[in-house]
Amino acid sequence: MDELKEQDDHARPVRNRRIYPAEWRPADIFRRAAMRDIFDIEAPLDLDIGCGEGAFLIEMARRHPERCFLGTERQAGRVETVCRKAANAELSNVRVLQLESAWTLQHLLPLGSISDAYVLFPDPWPKRHHHSRRLIQESFMEIVHATLAPDGSLFVKTDDLPYFQWMEKVFAKAKGFERADWPSGIDYPVTNFERRFLAQGMPIYSARLRKL
Repeated sequence: MDELKEQDDHARPVRNRRIYPAEWRPADIFRRAAMRDIFDIEAPLDLDIGCGEGAFLIEMARRHPERCFLGTERQAGRVETVCRKAANAELSNVRVLQLESAWTLQHLLPLGSISDAYVLFPDPWPKRHHHSRRLIQESFMEIVHATLAPDGSLFVKTDDLPYFQWMEKVFAKAKGFERADWPSGIDYPVTNFERRFLAQGMPIYSARLRKL
């Protein structure tokens, strides 16, 4: 029971702040939601895992009104920022969830519901004794596979070479995926992190895994 209580406390969103229309607050974080619980329209659903302040999420939603976009983010201030940006841009195809990304995938999102998932510049946790905190793990790939729709893809970018090398080893063991290139001819928006790294001339490492 203590372990369950810790998971509950860790996963449950903070309730005492302003709520914007774009914020999704599921009634029960211990059961899988239905698509209608997230959006009241039928459209492909893309997931921005750890969306930060929403530069990528908001711009993708602006460029692709025919799709729906859900971002996950742990920090309440960032969630509020993204929701405010969505409101200012009058975007009805954006939702933001304040919850752990792994928890969201494993316990909340409908199975086979995500068309494309993005993990952009995740925390590299460079110290060896912190590697277990890295998002990209074998267990993470299993729950991503279960949540992706058929032929859906996981897109990853990082500026951290040691972490990317770690990812490559995880990807090599992941079952039910094939490696693929990021689609050519598509001008993907950049995150705030990527914009800063590019301005400094730093290399960006990317990967795409498509569900078989």
